Amino acid sequence: MSGHSKWKQIKHKKALTDAKKGKAFSKMARVLSVAAKEKGTDLDANVKLRTAVEKARALGMPMSNIERAVARGTGKTNEAALEEVLYEAYGPGGSAFLIEGITDSRNRTTSEIKHLLSEYDGRLAAQGSVEWLFTKTFVIEFTKEEGMDEEALELSLIDAGATDIQQDDDLVTVYTNPATADALKKTLARSKLVVLQEYSDRISKNSIQVPDEHVKQKILALYEALDDHDDIQNVYTNVQLQYA
Repeated sequence: MSGHSKWKQIKHKKALTDAKKGKAFSKMARVLSVAAKEKGTDLDANVKLRTAVEKARALGMPMSNIERAVARGTGKTNEAALEEVLYEAYGPGGSAFLIEGITDSRNRTTSEIKHLLSEYDGRLAAQGSVEWLFTKTFVIEFTKEEGMDEEALELSLIDAGATDIQQDDDLVTVYTNPATADALKKTLARSKLVVLQEYSDRISKNSIQVPDEHVKQKILALYEALDDHDDIQNVYTNVQLQYA
């Protein structure tokens, strides 16, 4: 399996502390609601909802919270309807940001995101000017088992639609087109390999480096401020950043 490394989103490397758990549950509830609204509550028919429920359980989200979020998505509560939003932006040092969110007030969220960007020398970009810099992908991680036939597994994963396979010690990360994610998971299940986590991602086609440490810290601060916003689910940037 290929041993090269690709920059992974900062958020996947950040530990979920107790202080952030409540915010994580709130954000996860919005994902559940939107998924239920789109294709109903049947987990077998609604892959997006099934994936969201699995992630919510992995986070330790109480079942009552999950059920309430799903009920909101199907209109069984009096809470305001939610919608997905996507913002494209430019930040310091030539950085580009793609910002995914779920909100019950597009106007309020847009205003708040504009304000956050301005605090860190950023601005909203025209539609389509940033999104093309990223490739949509689906990521599945599992642990390599002792004695497994790596070459045979790699071939079967490629046949199932894997576009990239990376290995870091015993951790194997597989990238695929979102449309072929289920086929890959079935291949792993047949091999009796346990999936550690799975998530949608956007990979920068051409990541850039920012040599100026001051600018780099400002970009990182902007990333964290956006990621911490209640309405924002995912933040992607084309800058190579990582925590020390």
